[in-house]
Parts: sequence; C-alpha cells; structure tokens
Amino acid sequence: MHDHERPRVVSLIASTTEIVHALGMGHLHVARSHECDWPPTVQNLPAVTRPKFKVEGSSRQIDNAVRNLVEQGLAVYEVDADALQALDPDVILTQDQCEVCAVSLADVERAVCTWIGSKPQILSLRPHTMADIYADIRNVAAALGCADAGATLVASMMQRIAEVSSVVARRQRPTLAYIEWIDPPMSGGHWMPELIEAAGGINLFGEHGANSPWIAWSDAADADPDIILVSPCGYDVPTTLREMAVLEDNEVWKGLRAVREGRVFVADGNAYFNRPGPRLVESTEIVAEILHSDICAYGHRDRSFVRHNAEVASAHGVKQ
Repeated sequence: MHDHERPRVVSLIASTTEIVHALGMGHLHVARSHECDWPPTVQNLPAVTRPKFKVEGSSRQIDNAVRNLVEQGLAVYEVDADALQALDPDVILTQDQCEVCAVSLADVERAVCTWIGSKPQILSLRPHTMADIYADIRNVAAALGCADAGATLVASMMQRIAEVSSVVARRQRPTLAYIEWIDPPMSGGHWMPELIEAAGGINLFGEHGANSPWIAWSDAADADPDIILVSPCGYDVPTTLREMAVLEDNEVWKGLRAVREGRVFVADGNAYFNRPGPRLVESTEIVAEILHSDICAYGHRDRSFVRHNAEVASAHGVKQ
C-alpha cells in the first residue's frame, strides 16, 4: 500500500461509491464504474467498466440482451484491466451478489490475476438484508481505516429509519406492490420487504433476504394492492414514466384497483431502493410518504417520486 493513511480506492459498484463518500473518504477515491453517479462529483473520476449491451433500450430489450449474455455464460460488464492497473489501487470494492447489477468479483479477479508485484485488497459485498448492508458499511470503513466513521454512519441510518417507523407505528398498513422491473414484471426481494415494513406498509411480493422474484400481472390482480410503486432498477423517474406506456394496453393492469383509483407511484430506482447503501434511509422515507402522505412529509414528493397520471407524464415529456 502506498500510504497506510491514504489508500487509493477504486469502487466498481454505485452503492460502495456512495458508502465511501458517506464515510467522508471521498478524497481516497480514484476511479469508479460507469454506473457510479452519486455524489455528482464522482462523475469527474475515470470510469473503468462498461456494459456489453445497449442500455438505452426498453426494459424488454434490456432484459433480452442481459439474458442472452448470461445464457452464453458471458459477463454482462467488462473491466478495463489496463486502466485499472495503471491506477495502481490499494483497495477495490465490488460485489458478488448479482451478475446483472454490476461488475462481479469474478470480473475483477480476472482483471488483476496477471498483475506482478503487490496486489490490491479486493472487498466484495453480497448484501441481502439491512443487517448485511450495515455490516458491509462497517467492512468498507475498516478497509479504509475509518472504523469509527462506519459505526457512526450505521448508527445514524438505523436511528433515522427507526424514527420513520415510530411515526407510522400505530397506523393502518396499506398493501403495497413494489415493481422493480416492468417488462417482464419483477418485484423486490432482499432488503425491500424490510424497508416497506419499516415505512408502514404490507409487502405483497418478495421475501426478506431472498432474491427479487419474477411475477405475473395476474399475481398482482389476485393480490389487488392498495398502492403500487414502480421503481425499476437503474431507471430514473422520466425513464420509468416513458416505460409505463408498455402497460397502457394491458387489460389486467388497467383493472387493478390501485390503477383505477390513481394510487400508482413512480420513483427514482436508479438513486434509491436498488442501491444497498446510505440512501436506503431516503428510500424508506419515500415509501412512508407514499403510504402515509397525510402525516409523512420528507420533501421527496415530486422530486424523487411522483404519482403516475397523464398530467405528470406530460410534464416529464411523456406522450400518453
């Protein structure tokens, strides 16, 4: 390591980039993945990864492209091994949870296997629950030499989520269908059931700590949720609003009570929910605002999430 007090850090997943900066260690950050965009200043750093598919397509096109790569046994992303080696990092942060979410541990190991001399520490995260996420934050903090900052950040996150839960604790709990991908439809697993419960809702699909499940719209019809929240992985609000057009001719979708009664919401999945890091606090607040709008106001409405209707879609440049 170049300097025990100032290790050079490469983060290859957006959530760990957010963790590094939330720990106050952004000055150690020397490179990122192509998906790392928060805090905004990280976009000035070199990106050493890229996807092997076009990311501009519809959710169905993206799903097909990713499935084709995975079925061929190919990596979904690639690491610029030469650029990574030239940066001479001391710590590389990556993940081995989901092969379609970000660069994997195997990708990184292949990139550094031929390096001669000192090898960087590779810290790979695999979070499935909030407890896992808190442990990952502590582990990243330990690798960067700031264990106390890790403990402080975890304590702050836990306290803020507990405060949300205390506000909604005695409220009637609406049922919520959380949609993590539109076409084909997928709900949220891992930490999402915990987050929804903490925000005062009843999660209809997905199990605590389990992988996100594919669902059918008929499943949603059978459950007939009080509220639907659509927040696809990697999509911001305008992109999701455009993608909602896929559902316009879906008779099952149009027949859902939440759709008929105007209780469908679209949130920024790229920034929240899908990233197992510090902003899951804000994600909890968003769900609480949606489920209990009469008593929860954290400032996220019309910024990080919107109610889906023709007027909102038009305001975001979406033709109905």
